[in-house]
Amino acid sequence: MRLYQITELEQLTGIKAHTIRIWEKRYNLIEPDRTSTNYRRYSDDQVKKLLNVTTLLSNGYKISKIAALSEKDFHLKVLELKTTKKEDVICTTFINDLLSAMIDFDEQAFEKTYSAVINRFGLFEAMLTVFYPLLNKIGLFWSVSNVTPAQEHFASCLIERKIMSATDGLPFAKSRKKKFLLVLVPGEMHEISLLFANYVIRSKGHETIYLGQDVPYESIESVLKHSKPNFVLTFFTVPQNPKDVYSDFKRYIHLGEKTKLLVSGQADIINHLKEKLSANIVLHPKDLLTYL
Repeated sequence: MRLYQITELEQLTGIKAHTIRIWEKRYNLIEPDRTSTNYRRYSDDQVKKLLNVTTLLSNGYKISKIAALSEKDFHLKVLELKTTKKEDVICTTFINDLLSAMIDFDEQAFEKTYSAVINRFGLFEAMLTVFYPLLNKIGLFWSVSNVTPAQEHFASCLIERKIMSATDGLPFAKSRKKKFLLVLVPGEMHEISLLFANYVIRSKGHETIYLGQDVPYESIESVLKHSKPNFVLTFFTVPQNPKDVYSDFKRYIHLGEKTKLLVSGQADIINHLKEKLSANIVLHPKDLLTYL
């Protein structure tokens, strides 16, 4: 069983550390373990309880009322909310259910919730309203931490697998008027945003060349010369010196007049590439639709 610091609990639940401390003292909501130096440590079950608390709070329950509930009534209230018609509450519930499954490494529970999300929203809206907020909570949206615990890998790998499966089910491009090269440069390993972009582009009937993660610049240069795409899309999640990135692009990535560069991720890098290479910035998945 993993024990969480209060800062990690704050990130996962969205509840401020100061608020968690007040709830502990005032309502005895949870009782953390403490280290020899008196630092709080929280168990998986305590994290999951706080996730359910956020679900109830988002539906208008007061913390005093939540704290007074018996364990049985607490869980019954959470289950009742799963049938609510309020989209924002539904999304919060889905996200918290997925986080709970991630904490337990419970693939069956993750799969069950994933299917419910897709059935309700479809993949595109599900990514925007549930899966990106989920990944944002665990540090994997457009930027990532240098340290990625196994639970984060568990969740991200399952989502990657689902996106790839959905993409495989799409027909080949009917028109070859637009061709997109999707690639992550050396050192970039996190593919979820690129995989989802590939799905969106393919779903609109356009052709893609998907190279994936950590591709050498020399290889990208070779593919560019051979395929002559209309667009090159890449994401920057790892902090780098923008001048170094620009230098590598200037040396290897010769786009030509008919190829546009689409970039997303680290603000300092993409803004530098916009200034130096006239790159087009994609801040949100819906921004990609303007090129389709």
